Amino acid sequence: MADEKILWEAEFNPSVKTYWLLSGGLGLALSVIGLPLVPIWFLVGSLVTGRYLASHRCTLTNRNLKFAKGIFVRQEKTVPLDRITDLGLVQGPIMRALDLEALRVETAGQSSQGALVQLTGIKDGRNFRDAVLRQRDRVVGSDEERSTTSPTTTTSNASQDAAILIEIRDALLRMEKRLEERG
Repeated sequence: MADEKILWEAEFNPSVKTYWLLSGGLGLALSVIGLPLVPIWFLVGSLVTGRYLASHRCTLTNRNLKFAKGIFVRQEKTVPLDRITDLGLVQGPIMRALDLEALRVETAGQSSQGALVQLTGIKDGRNFRDAVLRQRDRVVGSDEERSTTSPTTTTSNASQDAAILIEIRDALLRMEKRLEERG
């Protein structure tokens, strides 16, 4: 969109390649069949993880959060900020050792359990998450703004509802009167 303004272009920590290599190697080593493939994984994996990391993009705009990743199968997602319900940070033991975090984005209307997208290795992940949540509150309106506007809306809706109920009551009374006159 032409009126979108980029607020933050996320950067990824290069040590995420080491995390992916160790995770894949550990998975192979734990399986009896994969154990002989561990050396091959470290050779091929070092090339693949570098290209995979280079394909990662995450951009916060004034209206959306945009993601792109993938080598063979390219994924691109644009999530409107008003659809984001939660941004979680995940950090396992290997990730803690490498000073990495994974950002999990969950949205309203999500068809499956879990995160819509998980991005591992965003530099300064906590500040990025906070910036996204602040911008989401600007787009949607904060809880405080909603609570101050709700009573006036509720009051006007209540008076409209009461007027409609009075009209319905009066119509029912007229109908009862006519039925009594006939019967």
